[in-house]
Amino acid sequence: MTEQTQRKQHMDLRRRSIYLLPNLFTTAALFAGFYAIVQAMNSKYEYAAVAIFIAMVLDGLDGRVARMTHTQSEFGAEYDSLSDMVSFGVAPSILMYEWAFRDLGKWGWFAAFIFCASAALRLARFNTNIDVIDKRYFQGLPSPAAAALVAGFVWVMLDNRFTGFELRWYAAALTVFAGLSMVSNLKYYSFKSINMRKSVPFIVIFLFALFFILVSVDPPLHLFLLFFGYCLSGYVMWLLSFRKPKTPSPLP
Repeated sequence: MTEQTQRKQHMDLRRRSIYLLPNLFTTAALFAGFYAIVQAMNSKYEYAAVAIFIAMVLDGLDGRVARMTHTQSEFGAEYDSLSDMVSFGVAPSILMYEWAFRDLGKWGWFAAFIFCASAALRLARFNTNIDVIDKRYFQGLPSPAAAALVAGFVWVMLDNRFTGFELRWYAAALTVFAGLSMVSNLKYYSFKSINMRKSVPFIVIFLFALFFILVSVDPPLHLFLLFFGYCLSGYVMWLLSFRKPKTPSPLP
């Protein structure tokens, strides 16, 4: 057996393997999404919103841990997608329905289903296009960011003593907007080009510290504004693309 054949068999075995460390983070994210669903059904909407944000953090860690420890696998990728569907598709939809959509009748569950179906379609498209699209950008709003936008809206409105009944139509508009943004062809910066192992100037660490201080002052408001701004960034990039000068056609 040649060395190349042995290496190929080792890589195939690695892809089929199940690694503990990254999948622990995925399982924790899945639990946070399930917890958010249960708390939303028990009318503890703030707990549900916070749980979705926790799931988002854990989801961001599992992939990075897998790459840093060289424990990527096909099982991990599929498991991560199923976890994302629960945490960033089902959980935000149920949270919004329980908090604001119950009095909207069919329009309420229709708006919630648009978000849920859009998350499923977004994840399916991401899995099929993972080796095709530019790694620097996402095609459509990522489902964790869409979930954070919806959960952040609920959290900040609860913090300001608003009820879901008062904001039901605004909540429906935002939920549908987030869902359609997920299945759009808009470009969103992925931040995957940032090298965590590369040395950075001192000012970068200082700015990160300022960011965490700013968020800690009013977490619901600043997190919602952060993800709302990220959601709008795709539309801004789309509008700016029209300003790019067209390549002149060659002279005959």
